[in-house]
Amino acid sequence: MNAMVFPGQGAQSPGMAKDLYDAHASARRRFEEATELLGFDISKIMFEGEAEDLKQTNVTQPAIFLHSVILAEGLKKNGNFAPDLVAGHSLGEFSALVAAGAMSFSDGLQLVAQRAEAMQAACAANPSTMAAILGLDDAIVEEICATQDGIVVPANYNCPGQLVISGEVSAVEAACEALKEAGARRALLLPVGGAFHSPLMEPARAQLEQAIASTPINAPVCPIVQNVTGLPETDPEVIRTQLVAQLTAPVRWTQTMHTLLEAGVTEITEVGPGKVLQGLFKKVDRSLVTASALWAS
Repeated sequence: MNAMVFPGQGAQSPGMAKDLYDAHASARRRFEEATELLGFDISKIMFEGEAEDLKQTNVTQPAIFLHSVILAEGLKKNGNFAPDLVAGHSLGEFSALVAAGAMSFSDGLQLVAQRAEAMQAACAANPSTMAAILGLDDAIVEEICATQDGIVVPANYNCPGQLVISGEVSAVEAACEALKEAGARRALLLPVGGAFHSPLMEPARAQLEQAIASTPINAPVCPIVQNVTGLPETDPEVIRTQLVAQLTAPVRWTQTMHTLLEAGVTEITEVGPGKVLQGLFKKVDRSLVTASALWAS
């Protein structure tokens, strides 16, 4: 069995997707559509911008989505898109849904753009941060977060022994110290502008809920393992509800990976920039066959 997985924020790099733009007319058309919809020339930033330019949430999220969906469409053209299951890490869930036919390209990009703007606004309203915790069991991290003053919660269950926490700056810093004392190999503050996947994203969740409610969602061509539960889903209304909840709920990627493995998946194809997700899967099961999606002419 094969699963296709779609990366989230952090997978971007300068020059991303230029090879696709140069080689394929359909990719160029998608870039033109995106520039018109977004109101700025996203190809110029992706191809000519510095790493710092690509770190802006309102650029990063549409850029990764665009790269991932164009790659998926290339696979479809060549008859190489036939996953048994799909999943996406955070933002990547939107890419996965479009690739699997649950929503249109334009609707998906509009939601991603609105999501990015709403998240950026929530970050500006509440100074906050995230930190990567390495080398501790999830239960210990959860317990220590729960005992801190202020808001700090598990945000990304990336793989066993790697959990990202999210919340108010002082609470995250205090939790990092407590986690180091508890034996964490590392407790590293991340260079992000806010507390994604935490209660501090509630204003963004409320704003996006209205947009998602009016967006047509169809049954995907195969089940999508959603972040909120780490379980496969095909019901459009359940998908819709969990897509809204995703903004303030943790990304259960460790659970997602175990769900895919328990379903019998032996091959993982990462559709989008980078190889982050392949690395996480290898930490769970080194025998997995992993690959980056390639649009062969």
